[in-house]
Amino acid sequence: MKLTWKLAASACVVAAALSGCERQEEAAAGGEVEVLHWWTSGGEAASVAELKKMLEEKGDTWKDFAVAGGGGETAMTVLKSRVVSGNPPTAAQVKGPGIQEWAREGVLANIDSVAQAGNWDGLLPGVVSSVMKYEGNYVAVPVNVHRVNWMWANPAVFEKAGASIPTTWAEFQTAADKIQKAGLIAVAHGGQPWQDSTLFESIALGVGGASWYQKAFVELDQVALNSSTMIEAFDTLRMVQKYIDKDAANRDWNLATAMVINGDAAMQFMGDWAKGEFTAAGKVPGTDYVCMPAPGTAGSFTFNIDSFIMFEQKDESAITAQAHLAEAIMDPKFQEIFNLNKGSIPVRLGMDLAKFDQCAKDSSAEFSSSSQEKKLVPSWAHEMAMPPANKGAMFDVVTAFMNTPGMSSKDAAAGMASAGKI
Repeated sequence: MKLTWKLAASACVVAAALSGCERQEEAAAGGEVEVLHWWTSGGEAASVAELKKMLEEKGDTWKDFAVAGGGGETAMTVLKSRVVSGNPPTAAQVKGPGIQEWAREGVLANIDSVAQAGNWDGLLPGVVSSVMKYEGNYVAVPVNVHRVNWMWANPAVFEKAGASIPTTWAEFQTAADKIQKAGLIAVAHGGQPWQDSTLFESIALGVGGASWYQKAFVELDQVALNSSTMIEAFDTLRMVQKYIDKDAANRDWNLATAMVINGDAAMQFMGDWAKGEFTAAGKVPGTDYVCMPAPGTAGSFTFNIDSFIMFEQKDESAITAQAHLAEAIMDPKFQEIFNLNKGSIPVRLGMDLAKFDQCAKDSSAEFSSSSQEKKLVPSWAHEMAMPPANKGAMFDVVTAFMNTPGMSSKDAAAGMASAGKI
């Protein structure tokens, strides 16, 4: 069902939204922003409070539309009912291909004027800005960047086993053998579909490289999906699986992280949200733990970006307030506060990172360099690269492979190709 609303705004209101009118006029035109999100944990809630404060300073009113649930499934159900009824919020937390799906419904606002005034094209890597656009126009604003292809390692465990922290999958096998022989767990992992695919994603990137990854998981190229490279990636996953402990089934990711923190396991392959667990435990990067790109992926970067889509508004004051919201999200002050709380890095390039830890600084440096070298790619395991139906089908293939010892890598590659056709 196509749903469209036409924007109606006077020149003065548009100018006010884009910083052209006087502050008194802005305050007078202050409107309400209703924001759907699922940031309800401590650090996230604190960041939302800061965003609310910034909007109130502009004379706008913040109407919180928080829907608990980390994955956002419940929030999306609520959002669909609101949009179908013709009463969308100002903005909603949506990411990846979901942005394009909502835009195709004709319900999103064109926020190019805000983006142009803020030089977003100059502040964002092209691969990121393209995700925020529909048919060349900005319809969403990015909040942060999570790097997914991280390896978290406990150097004390490696030292105890007489092993070196690996940078290649061949080195990984050598180190993992030593760790196992020392009676320790090499890989902390949770046997859940999304964790299995997160692990496989990093393996695939390390085995095939960013260019092949782009063809396979973004373009869904059949040759790449059903290739010898994909078979090698599954062979490597089977090898890594040998070093995961027998109690991994259904283990939550943060409990796996705790195994590394406590010295019960040597390493974990997980996005940079895992860093929050180390920080909460009082651990220091470079001393108590090491953050490194997953083997074979140095110089490449799989990204997971939180973002807000902007819905068309009927009221002039709501249009102005929506522009203020978009500006505030990209403001360096909010980018710093939010990402310090979240464990991610600012999506804006060139920001001062003095308050960030070394892991974040390393991540930011590779975010920038990988963009220039065309090695910045979206995380398919975290809904950034392909339609949900394809992602779900690929999850099923990886999960089946992990839970079926007799399944061959050749069959798994063929399954990935089939998943790419859905």
